Amino acid sequence: MILLRGHHLFCLLGFRGMGYSKEYVDNMKQLHKTLRENPDSAVKIILGPDELCAHYPNSGEYHCQAEEIYERDAAILQKLQLNVGQQTTWREIETAIKNYSKPDDIATICETCSWRTYGVCEEGIREMHEGKGLRVVK
Repeated sequence: MILLRGHHLFCLLGFRGMGYSKEYVDNMKQLHKTLRENPDSAVKIILGPDELCAHYPNSGEYHCQAEEIYERDAAILQKLQLNVGQQTTWREIETAIKNYSKPDDIATICETCSWRTYGVCEEGIREMHEGKGLRVVK
């Protein structure tokens, strides 16, 4: 079972192979590929640091425990009508993204995210609405 926190549900949509470190990118790429190729993979929504946070580099501030990150997690889960502790599949998360979110949500929910300016998360939500699923990342 894959353990994910709320805001990473949107981060996975925007992932294009960039990240905080090589280790982080390699881990994200593998998890992303697993979900793309096996959308029925079991996912448990958790509170706090998850399998992606586990590979966040030790340099600088560990933002995975920051209050604003927990607030972003909660806002995204509320938007998608998902709950901490819920066990689901990536396919069901994609359905929730299609049903309850829109690209414009990134501008408000993820306003302070340093990755927001790339526009890839909005693009990822648009692609979900178009039925494309997660894109291939090389």
